[in-house]
Amino acid sequence: MRIFLLCSLLFSYLLAQTYSDSAFSANGEVKYKNFTSFDYVNPNAPKGGHIKQYALGSYDSFYDFLLKGTSAKGLSLLYDTLMVRSFDEPSSQYGLVAKQVQRAEDNTFVIFHLDENAHFNNGKEVTAFDVEFSFNTIARGENPSMVRYYADVKEVIVVDKYTVRFNFHNPNNRELALILGDLPILPKHYYENTILSENPLKLPLGSGPYKIESFEAGRSVTYRRIDNYWAKNHKTRVGYFNFDKITFDYYKDDAVALEAFKSGRYDYREESSAKNWAVGYEGIALKNQDIQKIELLHSLPSGMQGFVFNLRKNVFKDRRVREALGLAFDFEWSNKNLFFNQYSRTKSFFDNSEFASVGIPLGAELAILEPYRSKLPPEVFTQSFSLPKSKGDGNNRENLKKAQALLKDAGFIIKNGKLYPPTTQSNTKEQPFTFELLLVSPTMERVAIPFQKNLQTLGITMKIRIVDVSQYINQLRQFDYDMIVSVFPQSLSPGNEQAFFWGSKAADSAGSYNYIGIQNEVVDALIAKIIQAKDYQELLNSTRALDRVLLWEHYVIPHFHTKTFRVAFWDFLEHPAITPIYNVGFETWWVNPSKLEKLQMKYPSLRR
Repeated sequence: MRIFLLCSLLFSYLLAQTYSDSAFSANGEVKYKNFTSFDYVNPNAPKGGHIKQYALGSYDSFYDFLLKGTSAKGLSLLYDTLMVRSFDEPSSQYGLVAKQVQRAEDNTFVIFHLDENAHFNNGKEVTAFDVEFSFNTIARGENPSMVRYYADVKEVIVVDKYTVRFNFHNPNNRELALILGDLPILPKHYYENTILSENPLKLPLGSGPYKIESFEAGRSVTYRRIDNYWAKNHKTRVGYFNFDKITFDYYKDDAVALEAFKSGRYDYREESSAKNWAVGYEGIALKNQDIQKIELLHSLPSGMQGFVFNLRKNVFKDRRVREALGLAFDFEWSNKNLFFNQYSRTKSFFDNSEFASVGIPLGAELAILEPYRSKLPPEVFTQSFSLPKSKGDGNNRENLKKAQALLKDAGFIIKNGKLYPPTTQSNTKEQPFTFELLLVSPTMERVAIPFQKNLQTLGITMKIRIVDVSQYINQLRQFDYDMIVSVFPQSLSPGNEQAFFWGSKAADSAGSYNYIGIQNEVVDALIAKIIQAKDYQELLNSTRALDRVLLWEHYVIPHFHTKTFRVAFWDFLEHPAITPIYNVGFETWWVNPSKLEKLQMKYPSLRR
């Protein structure tokens, strides 16, 4: 009793140093104050229907926080989080399992007060002990990426049954409260005696809007909506989760998957291929407008897709070599001949956002970079970064001449039409410049082949190898590749994820997203500045500085992006009048039963 009294007094004292609300934003004010639903939903959307979506490859796990295995699609439907994000704000969260959050003014801790009504889908209530268990399972588990993500959280303390507190190692990490707000809540009573890595297909239990009804391992998984979902009338959930059932069917090949969609085997598709979008949907269903194609303008940062060098390979360590190979990629020709001119070249790791660097560094951004001048390429301070351009006529001669000059300057020589790297003590055998591009998507091969031909002109042999999804994931986790095509997505408020993409500590950690293998002390310092930014302006300047350094180091050969969501769907699906600017918002769509019935008469494969 005495210990409990002392703890209560201490807790009361600490509350005096916090500010409390049911919502918060990392950058400014939240949009929604007194609200009954988000603006981009239909509060009266009807419930019902069984819809199908698709996925590529296979799966062997129902747990996406494990180190090993390929997790199934749709798992986020199973779990609630402490807080939820809106789709039309960059960095706001609203209470869900946590009805209220208290944050220390000095950012040394955060306290979540749980909603006493929250319960798991077996009827047992959600408590602070479940939050503690979830944190220890996910953030202190076997997956090094998860461990690093939550590394600045010192400890979790159960204050009482409905109150949980997280103390921070690093009060300068302004994102920690948001990161914890995204934590999925696992039921301790269900999992505490299970080793999930040994039983990855154990049926999950959560407090979310759906449960797994059935599955065929690796081939399909079906989720059923929970009728008595505890938060179905919660203001952050009104208008969401309208389908009774959602099935994900798996296909080995995207070409097969597209044909399956056109025949009515599944109902909704977000298209990533420009060729497919331009000509792949042609057929009776599209002609009759039974299939709809729409483009939805968004405000998401593009992130970076590109040919990614593995700096763990000696041949790519020289920046001049990486720049030279970049000159061999003819985007203008590819955009014209392969992509129907649908794309823009990606010129920044944060393109389509104000975090993208422009011009030369000035003012506060220059002040951030100045201490590292001697360790950076001089162009960082003197030139605006730009990518090579061609006329798009297939003649890339001028860029290839520049590439040859860079390679010669780096010590490479041509013998009998083959390029040979400089001889060093570790490379005494004369071997021509040869490397492998590892792909998982056959559609990317057509982008790679013209690049391959241009490299041949330089005397470089690039072999192309396509593997299945599971093999690809395993090779990525072990960094077993020379070059890959990868995407580094960016959030609306850059922060801790930058350390996973570019941080030195992640470079040698199996399973990390530092696919490039960057170990650069300047990059590390700039990441720390982003994470510890005291205000939005400091975040902006630090992120632009990082972007500038990543670009001038030529760590990737940038590809392209589009500023719209390309969505195809069968015409019985309907969506709200307002589309959120940061998400398609498919969770807010619904089935029109009368339209579905008519379409099923014409296309029996739409029957479920």
